[in-house]
Amino acid sequence: MTDYEALKTRVQELSERAWDVQGIEARIKELSTEEIPKKKLNRDEVVANKEQILDRVQQRAEEYNFITKNCAQGTALALMEEFGLGTMEIIKALTPFPGIGGTGRMCGGVTGSLIAFGLYFGSDDMPDFEATGATINTAQRFMARFQEELGYLLCSDIQEHVVFGRNMDPGASEENMEAFAKAKGFEKCSLVPGIGARLAAGFIIESMG
Repeated sequence: MTDYEALKTRVQELSERAWDVQGIEARIKELSTEEIPKKKLNRDEVVANKEQILDRVQQRAEEYNFITKNCAQGTALALMEEFGLGTMEIIKALTPFPGIGGTGRMCGGVTGSLIAFGLYFGSDDMPDFEATGATINTAQRFMARFQEELGYLLCSDIQEHVVFGRNMDPGASEENMEAFAKAKGFEKCSLVPGIGARLAAGFIIESMG
């Protein structure tokens, strides 16, 4: 069951956070220059440090969203960095994904997570339908859990019922975007990629155990 009071408290905390802008920007620049480091994951080590990993992924998704002003990129980058997945070209490709082209449709906290699932669970063998089915099954379970946590899947609904009390529709016009930024929208909406990335990382770690 969605705990809206706890979510609103978290939104307020994010709006008041002192963001380490220079540090976050430097980390993103290093990833852009050096690429996402590949990792050979140790199952026992990852499982043993699950909570620490979840906390780190959540915070980095919040930070990357705040700096990039893009929830899909922030979510995916935090997950891809943590698990050594993909390249920064994929992050570039996610540029138009927040709210699916700014239309208020599927939240970037969902789409960014699904990209990470494809990279982690998907197969290099395109006709590997078993891997495709397993990845889709994970995606469906994740989306159900995301909706349970936040109450909604669509950007416009999350804005209205969780973050602001109304849909600010920042993609509709420059005026709307200015109002969104003035209302600390990028700070407050960091809630969603943080939750999405944390939940997605949990599914990846559970698959190891």
